[in-house]
Amino acid sequence: MSSFDFTVRSRQDLLNVIEQFGFLPFFAGSIPGFSLEEHVAPGLWYSGNDTWPVWEWKGPVIRESGCAYGKFFENKAAFISRAWFADFANYRRDGYDFDARFDEGLAPFQDKELFDLIEGNAPILTRQLKALGNYRKGGKKGFDTRITRLQSQCYVLISDFVYATDKTGKPYGWGIAEYSTPEKQFGASFFEEAYRRAPEESYQHLLSHLHTLFPDASEAALRKVLK
Repeated sequence: MSSFDFTVRSRQDLLNVIEQFGFLPFFAGSIPGFSLEEHVAPGLWYSGNDTWPVWEWKGPVIRESGCAYGKFFENKAAFISRAWFADFANYRRDGYDFDARFDEGLAPFQDKELFDLIEGNAPILTRQLKALGNYRKGGKKGFDTRITRLQSQCYVLISDFVYATDKTGKPYGWGIAEYSTPEKQFGASFFEEAYRRAPEESYQHLLSHLHTLFPDASEAALRKVLK
């Protein structure tokens, strides 16, 4: 029986869940029950009249909790608490900072080009990043693939969501993702914190925690989520 049992009825509930469990994918994935989507109270995922309350909490929750948010699990968005993100990043980075990964031939030049733009301009909104890197019609291609991979490897995260405002200052539309790096988001100490263990030690720490949350899930299923 899973200990991952809760109902999110408010933004404070969401903050509490992230702090308590450490990991919270936004969308349903391969492990049943391992997502906010499957635990949110009726009417909060979509309440009619084009309002999506839980979606609008993402930016405030990132700011208030100090958590990491990005496409971390199965190429889908997830919250990871600050307490767990250093180990998660260490495992996903396999002990490399990005420059070392590139120097070892483990990252393509196009990924480095995008990473350098984010690192040098963070925090930066999606539209600004695409304009700066010429990811537009007639320009460079592959933005979505590269930004997803950089998030999965924990070199980049989404630091906030920014809304356009009307003449009265009222926000409208979908929030625009703002990108940063963990080192920019959490400060210089993150580098030492992330690499304080061997990557395999971080992986076993993460796997053990998932076993605690989902004791009935198979080893293969848990490893698939962390892969």
